[in-house]
Amino acid sequence: MTDDSSLNLFQQQEANRRRTVLLVIGFVIFFAWLGFGGDYIYYLSTRGAPVTAYHHVFPWFGVVLAAIAVLTAWYAYATGPEKVLWSTGAREVVDPTDPKEKQLVNVVEEMSIAAGVPRPRIWIVDDPDPNAFATGTDPLHAHLAVTQGLLDLCSRDELQAVIGHELGHVKNLDVRLMTTLAALVGAVALMHDGATRVLRGGMNIGGGGGGGGSRGGGGKKGGAGPLIVILLVVWIISWLLAPIIAQILALAVSRKREYLADAMSAQFTRNPLALASALQKIEGADAPTTHIKRGAAHLCIADPLGRRLTGHEGMLADLLATHPPMAKRITILRGMGYAQLKKEGGAPA
Repeated sequence: MTDDSSLNLFQQQEANRRRTVLLVIGFVIFFAWLGFGGDYIYYLSTRGAPVTAYHHVFPWFGVVLAAIAVLTAWYAYATGPEKVLWSTGAREVVDPTDPKEKQLVNVVEEMSIAAGVPRPRIWIVDDPDPNAFATGTDPLHAHLAVTQGLLDLCSRDELQAVIGHELGHVKNLDVRLMTTLAALVGAVALMHDGATRVLRGGMNIGGGGGGGGSRGGGGKKGGAGPLIVILLVVWIISWLLAPIIAQILALAVSRKREYLADAMSAQFTRNPLALASALQKIEGADAPTTHIKRGAAHLCIADPLGRRLTGHEGMLADLLATHPPMAKRITILRGMGYAQLKKEGGAPA
């Protein structure tokens, strides 16, 4: 017989995967519009020009933009994990002697087997605020880091649930996805500055050539004129808002992956209430996690910057927070746990 809590769990996983795919597609479409949209507008504006004039046919701008984005993403993908670990001052656990470190290694080994992934390299960040994150390029080259505060605060079951969450990120290749998106956000911000300068110069050039275009193809371009103006205005506004829009899209993907990793932890441990308890303790602890900087915030199980937005629900948190509202995550996990206990004939705690 099918377990209702398992059914809810897998339905939640599938829903989060679908939403993530849609968000990534939206990010790619927006990025393509920034590059190839300009080429298309230039093509429309030159297709009615005289035969001897320039006709923009090959999408040079989009190709150059895509090449820069690919190179930036590749560099971030290749060097990102080492930079993240270095920036936090993490130390690798190689030969543990402390009882808490031994327990951490045992738990990671157990959960790696449950998740069906190779055991990642284990690191500890000497910070009293409880937190954890995973980084790497794939399951074979993954790193898992926890703060000293997490080891001091959590029980074994709670630590197991947190590790399961992070290994969910590893198994789902979330660290690769988020590293790539973070690189693309950086590329958009960098190119935004350059494009702004080009647009300022292009306005003058476009204004000087406007009369010639009208003389050369007045009848043919008359119908396309308003369309070109509308597309140009939308394209310029897109570039002006590009860094903000790209960041919002990347954060939206990050939040959906947090829900999915929570569900994966519940699947690996069969104990969603343990993760709910761990998140409750993490939320109530002092913050921020001073050793983890803004660039790695989206990798953590909880916002290391002070939980300013993730402690609330609403439009602002939905748009700008690195993580979904903690209360909502806890509520979902408790609902899954109570459904499981009910199915097994136990009484909710």
